Amino acid sequence: MATEEKKPRGPDLSAGIPAAELTEGAMLTGHIGDDEVLLVRQRGKLFAFSAHCTHYHGPLADGLLVDETIRCPWHHAHFNLQTGEALAAPALAPVTCWSVEENGGKIFVKDKKAQPASGKTGAKERMVIVGGGAAGFAAAEMLRRRGFAGRMSMLSNDDAAPVDRPNLSKDYLAGSAPEDWVPLRGEDWYAENKIDLKLKTEVVALDTKGKEVTLADGSKIKFDKLLLATGAEPVRLPIPGTDQPHVHTLRSFNDCRAIIANAKSAKRAVVIGASFIGLEAAAALRAREIEVHVVAPEKLPLERVFGPQLGEFIRVLHEEHGVKFHLGNSVNAIEGKRVTLRSGGTLEGDLVVVGVGVRPRLTLAEKAGLAIDKGVSVNEFMETSAPGVYAAGDIARWPDPISGERIRVEHWVVAERQGQVAALNMMGVKTPFKSAPFFWSQHYDVPINYVGHAEKWDSIDIEGDVMKRDCVVRYKSGGRTLAVASIYRDKESLEAGVEMERRAGSS
Repeated sequence: MATEEKKPRGPDLSAGIPAAELTEGAMLTGHIGDDEVLLVRQRGKLFAFSAHCTHYHGPLADGLLVDETIRCPWHHAHFNLQTGEALAAPALAPVTCWSVEENGGKIFVKDKKAQPASGKTGAKERMVIVGGGAAGFAAAEMLRRRGFAGRMSMLSNDDAAPVDRPNLSKDYLAGSAPEDWVPLRGEDWYAENKIDLKLKTEVVALDTKGKEVTLADGSKIKFDKLLLATGAEPVRLPIPGTDQPHVHTLRSFNDCRAIIANAKSAKRAVVIGASFIGLEAAAALRAREIEVHVVAPEKLPLERVFGPQLGEFIRVLHEEHGVKFHLGNSVNAIEGKRVTLRSGGTLEGDLVVVGVGVRPRLTLAEKAGLAIDKGVSVNEFMETSAPGVYAAGDIARWPDPISGERIRVEHWVVAERQGQVAALNMMGVKTPFKSAPFFWSQHYDVPINYVGHAEKWDSIDIEGDVMKRDCVVRYKSGGRTLAVASIYRDKESLEAGVEMERRAGSS
């Protein structure tokens, strides 16, 4: 029997709907032909645009309207209601928009709108981006999107073009996402956008006064503005045996490929470290039906970030999926396939993943004489102590208007958004970075969203039930909410981020 084709949801918006059905602040899902379209009335205006986020296809109807933008419920991307532009990562591509008319008591969605073209600027300038990760790529994309017409070089010491790194410890590692999902853009995109992407390229010196960088081969590149986005590197354990071929860290595309290749014949894996990377890798390897043991010094996984309640939930969740924890312990050596524990026990592992954290790559910035404070110090415009030199991502320590402190975080979305803001400032568009930090972590079928930043707190308020996977967890200091974690409470997570940003804007 033939399979019935899935039909778009809701009414045919080209035929019109009664205007009374769409009140102020309301959203209605319908369709134009085969396209699922979201119709919105916001601030007295009508907007129609694609119903799904361009990042991971999140349902925008479950998102949040904020001024003349909509925020995706899954990973907090922001889109402009009028133009569809992806204003804030992790989405980088716009949603399609349609024109809307209201007459005779009905609302009609008409033709698709063309994306507004940006005027060209900076044709005589040269931008250099050092780093091929989240911040570097997002900056390059924003520069071209907003009309920068000058020369641009992206210098990356990686051997692969920029990739969607969160996928490396989640779906791609688990085998549920194809390899062509991993690159952020295809190889042709760089040439089409006239971005000189140099891979396997190490920058060994930065002259902030002479405005040039020196590469490992001795060649030099001049710049007018530069973005330092060197990212972070995995911490290497100072123990015997980590140089063996079955022992891996997980940071690059090649790291992930090597683990996958090893996993095809592995029966048992030992994950050293209950970090986000370590636990997400553990979940991915369980999806491949590999026995997994996790060794970590803490009493509960991720307790330092999430507190004891969520830490206990994460431990139980992983144990329900067969992970065996060895907490309050560490590894002294890896001798062949034998992992020796500090407690004196041993574990056999034909695959070992080391996930004990990362450290920012600061050497280039330090040698260049940039101001350093547990990271590269930047102002609210992402500019370093050297005029015309910007920093973003894992290395950047910035004045966070929400906490009132200078902070550095290692979140993918933060790195992308800082790259975008740095790009605007490099073009002369003064734009402060004021987003609430955000990240998500996936453990099997359970997503945990986290907005804000709390290095410490004096109380934790829980709404809902953590163990039933339905909760909002607020981390507070002096009665003020610093961060919010949530499970399947997407709208509350979005609202928390908006509240933090508005609070910072009014202080």
